[in-house]
Amino acid sequence: MAETIINNVRKTIIRDQLTDPRFYEEMSTLLDDLIRLRDEGTLLYEDFLREAEALITRLAQGRGDGELPASLHGRREAAVLYTHLPGLAHEGLFTCPADEQNRAELALALDAAIRQSAPADWRGDETRERQIQNALFPLLGRDRVATQALFELLKHQGAY
Repeated sequence: MAETIINNVRKTIIRDQLTDPRFYEEMSTLLDDLIRLRDEGTLLYEDFLREAEALITRLAQGRGDGELPASLHGRREAAVLYTHLPGLAHEGLFTCPADEQNRAELALALDAAIRQSAPADWRGDETRERQIQNALFPLLGRDRVATQALFELLKHQGAY
């Protein structure tokens, strides 16, 4: 039974990891820790099931709203953008807002720009993909590297 639970959770993590890489990396680490504790024998089977249930619940909920500014509650795609914005800042022109509220506003602006500019069946069509990139470019400080990095994340978001 434990192996079935582990395999199903691992399959879910692998399948969905590209939609929110940071969240699923964290979940993978938690699963690895759970497996290690079980294998070491430091975790009773009953405790293993309880911990596995908590992990599965967290996976099903995605990134919980409690960790986000109120303006992002219920807006999963904007929340994914919010959590990945700090990783886009590099030696280029884009500077991620340090303040959580300003970062949330930027994530919402990016989400709105994507929804407004994304034509139907845009994935794999270079012209349509550029429409979206052109909408993101000014919001990311005209930074091509940050725009491309964010666009790669967007390709795996089913809602766009």
